[in-house]
Amino acid sequence: MDEAAIWREMGDEGFRRLVAAFYRRIPGDDLLGPMYPAQDLTGAEERLYLFLCFRLGGDSRYPDQRGHPRLRMRHMPFRIGMAERDRWLQIMGEAMRECEVAPEVRVELEAFFAQVADFMRNQEPSQGGPPSCGQPAE
Repeated sequence: MDEAAIWREMGDEGFRRLVAAFYRRIPGDDLLGPMYPAQDLTGAEERLYLFLCFRLGGDSRYPDQRGHPRLRMRHMPFRIGMAERDRWLQIMGEAMRECEVAPEVRVELEAFFAQVADFMRNQEPSQGGPPSCGQPAE
């Protein structure tokens, strides 16, 4: 299944629901929650939504507003190791189940999200510590 097929299946509204379901879980999460300032949670949600629309749907709003995604650079203020990566994927998986993402789409999105989450890691497995308190930016 290619990205165009994923977009046809999910659509703009499907990605909006998925991202909302994901971010509803973030404030109460002990590992990821501290990375997201309460006053910017809505902004973080919108940035992820626009990024997914850009990356999977070819929508230009994200680059029009923010330029090149530069995801790794934007996430450098945060300590992202295996635990953070795994938790992010767990929460996104829960959001996909809540939104009843079609199984064939879910398989593709899980692979996509795992690749992106791996790319965001900036801590070696032996390094740990609390997350930084910078402002997250998708």
